[in-house]
Amino acid sequence: MADINEDGAQPNLTVLIQYVKDLSFENPGAPRSLGPRRQAPNINIGINVSANPLDEEDFEIELRLEGRATDGDQVLFVAELLYAGVFRITNVPKENLPPLLMIECPRLLFPFARQILADLTRNGGFPPLLIDPVDFTALYRQRLMEFAQTQPSGRPS
Repeated sequence: MADINEDGAQPNLTVLIQYVKDLSFENPGAPRSLGPRRQAPNINIGINVSANPLDEEDFEIELRLEGRATDGDQVLFVAELLYAGVFRITNVPKENLPPLLMIECPRLLFPFARQILADLTRNGGFPPLLIDPVDFTALYRQRLMEFAQTQPSGRPS
């Protein structure tokens, strides 16, 4: 059963819209980079989440996915996606907003962004880059710890 806040209203999270904000694919070594390989390329994945308030109830969540494949010093491809969504959040206490924005909202966006990135690399001539599911809770906790270490008191303000 959903928690009810002091006013008797249930918390609500609504996805208003999802969209590609920026998309890039670089294949600098083509056509040579598309040939058979003796070994699997080294693939690095980067994931970042940011939240931007639009008004009291609406927030834009940006999910940035970056994939880079290399074979030694040769860059095979660089794929970058900035996927965003606008979420309306009502009847949620302010202290509960950060984890909702940085964990639950990107969790809802991730499957769509993952598919776009997989299609992008496949359309670039490579096997689809399928990113494993992401633990956004762990990313959020890591970000909190990093933030706490940069504060003079050792605690976030």
